[in-house]
Amino acid sequence: MQIVFMNRLVKESGGDESKAEVWIGEAEGAWKLGWRDMHSSGEVQENIWYEGGSWNEMLYIYRHELAVRLGQGFRPLIDGMLLDEEGQKGRSQPIQKLYCYSELNYQEALYNELCAWRRKKAASERKAPYFIATNRLLRLISTFIPMTLEELLQLPGVGENKAVEYGADILNLTSGHARSHSFPLDWALDMLDEHTYESWVYKQKELKYKQDLDKYRTKQMLLRGISEGKRLEQMEQESSLTRRELVESLEQLEKEGYDVDPLIAGELQEMPQSEQSEVWNAFEELGDGLLKPILQRVYGQEAAAGSVMELRYERLRLIRMRFRREGESRRNAG
Repeated sequence: MQIVFMNRLVKESGGDESKAEVWIGEAEGAWKLGWRDMHSSGEVQENIWYEGGSWNEMLYIYRHELAVRLGQGFRPLIDGMLLDEEGQKGRSQPIQKLYCYSELNYQEALYNELCAWRRKKAASERKAPYFIATNRLLRLISTFIPMTLEELLQLPGVGENKAVEYGADILNLTSGHARSHSFPLDWALDMLDEHTYESWVYKQKELKYKQDLDKYRTKQMLLRGISEGKRLEQMEQESSLTRRELVESLEQLEKEGYDVDPLIAGELQEMPQSEQSEVWNAFEELGDGLLKPILQRVYGQEAAAGSVMELRYERLRLIRMRFRREGESRRNAG
């Protein structure tokens, strides 16, 4: 095996120093990725993170596992092993530090009140809860407890529109809680030590890379399943994913240009063609942005509940993929 990449890392703790290596090797077209703990006694303990022929899968595993070790305190002798997504997205370090501080210091009681308010608001407005406010924003609010619109607007993620639309509700909740600090929030940056912040940053990377790895593996599993003629039920049994999660991943594959029609055809073969035509006509009339109007148009205001409704929504999503693909084909042809 030929080593194509290696970097050494050091972790200092209480005057002691731990050393390790991360490496990538190649032999006859197969990749191998590993980690070595190098003990002061001379003993070397090796863990293999990946063996196989996929460079892309290996990179996903490399980023995730390395972020875990960096979060544990290891630091590379040669830096730049992980890309700085925060910097690439233009997020300033002060904003990231506010996020970090809030995750470590938020008031749980106020946070729970805000979550309950968000659930009710999302239900009444028929929106996904994160459109109202993200968990991260609710933690910011429950940490810094703004009392005025001017203070609320100083929190990252709160713009004029959100402040106008939801500010009164939020301030009504925060007014019932005491606080011992003031705005602006520069003081929070000074209270956060660099070691704590650095560990938090690597934890965010770890979570992100784990999500990326899970998405990649789901994508590969779906593509294999489609090529082998499997149905959603079989793939659900073979994975830890629900049917809904599988269909959402299928939609992403469709957007990326993969041919998912064999699976769609298999799932729709038990749905009467006349019913499929009604759904298609509803998409043409009402558009494909929202599914609930389509459901009501085809099945009436009382469109059933439970597993029947879930099945109908699933079929609507499958037909929508075909509808959107045909619309895209027409636009490209025109």
